[in-house]
Amino acid sequence: MKVLVLYDYPPSPGGLATQGDLLYKGLLEMGVDAHAVHFESAQEKEWYYRWFEPDVVVGIGYWGHTPQLVLHPQRYGVQAVPWLVADGYIANYQEVLNALPLILVTSNWVKEMYVRDGINGDKIVVLPVGCDTDQFIPFKKDDPKIMAVRASLGISADQLMILTVGGDAASKGAQEVMQALAIIDAKAPDWKYVCKVWPQPRTKLQNLADLEMAEQLGIEKNVTYATNTISRNFMPYLIGACDIYAAPSRLEGFGMPQVEAGACEKPVIGINAMGMLDTLVQGETALLADVAQRIVVNEVTLGQESGYAENQNIQFSEPRTVDYRANVQDIAKYLLQLMEDAPLRERLGKAGRIRVVQNFDYRVVAKKFVQIMNDHLGIY
Repeated sequence: MKVLVLYDYPPSPGGLATQGDLLYKGLLEMGVDAHAVHFESAQEKEWYYRWFEPDVVVGIGYWGHTPQLVLHPQRYGVQAVPWLVADGYIANYQEVLNALPLILVTSNWVKEMYVRDGINGDKIVVLPVGCDTDQFIPFKKDDPKIMAVRASLGISADQLMILTVGGDAASKGAQEVMQALAIIDAKAPDWKYVCKVWPQPRTKLQNLADLEMAEQLGIEKNVTYATNTISRNFMPYLIGACDIYAAPSRLEGFGMPQVEAGACEKPVIGINAMGMLDTLVQGETALLADVAQRIVVNEVTLGQESGYAENQNIQFSEPRTVDYRANVQDIAKYLLQLMEDAPLRERLGKAGRIRVVQNFDYRVVAKKFVQIMNDHLGIY
């Protein structure tokens, strides 16, 4: 089997790049003849099509990347298999996607979104995102690297560190977590809440709004927003430094940081919806807050990034749920339970790692990919 993997290569620290890079790494370790190339590099992709002659081109992205992941390899007669996430609504390229023999998605919820929006579910197979369980491992509290992370964040040894990681924090449920922390602050052990967000123009206003909320709630002294650029090499230690990983996300097609937290034996607070239904087990590896609200829209405005003319208005025949909000009271209850019960934190964390190693290790995912190619396309 010869596989060309299209993603943000060489990989940036983002989720899609990591998703593609771990598949590529797993295939190489299996002995599969594989190469990686940036999904937008038309000339380099064509170069690979001509001399490498791949059996399949697997491209990582969302439906809006269909021109780069599907249409481009098809121009050269190469079999394209996209591995897609969802952003709440699949607005375009239904005809192109339905003509494919196989589409990979990251969770059953993502599959439901594609089917809801007109994609044939018979062609969709769930392939979870991989996790490097050799890097994301349990660390001892007195590990110098872990102590250094906590020191750099101003967190003492006796404080409980709660962590959320994302491109921005609000989309990962940070505002709901802050509201919950304000509810329990008076009776909770000493804590600090760290939100690790990526430094980018689109998130600056959101970060300011989040910090303003923290101030209004009276917990601003306990909330830290870390906005430095970091590499994937640092992520295991950042997660390893926390006591609780809290991300009851508003929109989540898989939840890579939640899985990485499990690999580090950290208890996770999530939301009982979307991709987390595949990755987390309520009461066993995580505590999942119920859905308190669904954000529903009747129309959206899309542009060139989605294959439309600029400011194209799309009206729905039926309203679409595009966002979720977790129950703040549930989050508060679960946070207090975990903060007061160290054995519970340990039990959930250990069960979380077992689940990740068995189901989401990148080598397990690579083997699943090869089996899917064999079963559905007859590629060996």
